[in-house]
Amino acid sequence: MTTSQTVELTIFIVLFLAVSAIGFVAARWRRPTDMLHLDEWGLGGRSFGTWITWFLVGGDLYTAYTFVAVPALVFASGALGFYAVPYTVVVYPLVFLVLIRLWSVSHRHGFVTPADFVRARFGSPTLALLVAITGIVATMPYIALQLVGIQAVLKTMGLGSHWPLIIAFLILAAYTYQSGLRAPALIAFVKDLLIYAVILVTVIYIPYKLGGFGHIFDSATAHFDKLNAAAAKAGKPPVGSTILGPANQLNYATLAFGSALALFLYPHSVTGVLASKGRNVVKRNMSALPAYSFLLGLIALLGFMAIAAGTTPIGTDGNTIVPRLFDQEFPSWFAGIAFAAIGIGALVPAAIMSIAAANLFTRNIFKEYLKRDATPRQEAWTSKIVSLVVKFGALLFIIFLNPQFSIDLQLIGGVIILQTLPSVALGLLTRWFHRWALVAGWIAGMAAGMWMLYTIPNPKTQHLHFGGSAFALSKLGFDTTWTIYTGFVAVVVNLVVAVLFTLLFKALKAPDGTDATAKDDYTADENDPRVTATPHLVEG
Repeated sequence: MTTSQTVELTIFIVLFLAVSAIGFVAARWRRPTDMLHLDEWGLGGRSFGTWITWFLVGGDLYTAYTFVAVPALVFASGALGFYAVPYTVVVYPLVFLVLIRLWSVSHRHGFVTPADFVRARFGSPTLALLVAITGIVATMPYIALQLVGIQAVLKTMGLGSHWPLIIAFLILAAYTYQSGLRAPALIAFVKDLLIYAVILVTVIYIPYKLGGFGHIFDSATAHFDKLNAAAAKAGKPPVGSTILGPANQLNYATLAFGSALALFLYPHSVTGVLASKGRNVVKRNMSALPAYSFLLGLIALLGFMAIAAGTTPIGTDGNTIVPRLFDQEFPSWFAGIAFAAIGIGALVPAAIMSIAAANLFTRNIFKEYLKRDATPRQEAWTSKIVSLVVKFGALLFIIFLNPQFSIDLQLIGGVIILQTLPSVALGLLTRWFHRWALVAGWIAGMAAGMWMLYTIPNPKTQHLHFGGSAFALSKLGFDTTWTIYTGFVAVVVNLVVAVLFTLLFKALKAPDGTDATAKDDYTADENDPRVTATPHLVEG
């Protein structure tokens, strides 16, 4: 380990431990009379105001993986990596109405998970179980990818073994177990301030050092031109470019749109929304969260900066490109701060994701099928234990599998979670769909999505299957080189099947379950007397 790496590691450890201490102290923040209740441990008392919710949801959606993977994709593929910017712009208007309705009906009935809502809306334990399993499966690799972000930083600082990552995991697991959602909510303040500071310094200092943005874009263009010329000579497809080619435009648009539809279907996104204390808090956040999209655009530019700086990843691990850029261009003390920002940026989403997955298991598997008379304390204990199991499973992903394989799994996760769109998102707007038709649509969409993903290779990683999410339309018989986002096609298949089977089941007068919600449940607010009272909650 060099002297500069020692300085970086020292600063990283100090900031990491300071933030972890905040995680433990969070158990006393707005301390309720009884922490052993899912409303308290899993949703922070449903009492977070605008600022806390803004940092919490922003810290949940803009993760350490975003910090390292988006620039890495730009570094490897060019303009395609910027798909994350438009999708985080269009997502908030798309989900505005849906999320305030979800908040109201959830508070009215005490729902903790999206599967709770589906169970009540369609009177179908089976459909709720599918939604719960889908959420857990889609979330697991996402948690693993937060640890990938920490691992990339540790590698850059000369710590190639798994023990530092295991220690970081144990600290995360301990304070999440103790403090629940309050821990990431409090840590999110520090995390976001650090990331904003690092990025603003980065987009001023590094371009100045490299000769300006003009030189950076010229270098990136020349880099991709050279790679594409070599690929053409070898009879291979283009590697990437700073401007989208015709074959990538449909994939870019559908990937951005599909990702926008999927973002707030993830259980951890719903958890952050349900933790807020009122409809107006949700509205204000949907208006203010696009500020993070500006930050994301700046983060994406790090990929082009790395090309201009001649930065190379450690071995074949493309996730190390941003940490390597910081290590190469910044003084060691500031690189340590930047590495801490990435590491801390992994703690917030990893904690929320594990809590959300644990809540799904507890409410929609444990309570529904294993112990129907479970008390609130038993539910809370179960969630706390399952949150540890989930994080341990994510750690095993990183230790025993190639990190690139986990990234492929995350792409699969996006396709998977989209199959809950008809029952969760559209279910908040209409009760027209038949419950069995939604099950049939889920099966069809999942089957179509898995088949398409199976046919996609990744030449860079030598994976013959599940190597990405861009499906070649030529495989459907079209004479074109265009590709399309697999998740978009799969959810269209899901919707078509759900519509057709709904018409069929209605014609056959098949029983459709009982809707336990009422029209005015979807407009209830925090001071509405219809909202289910929870005496142990604290105000504020």
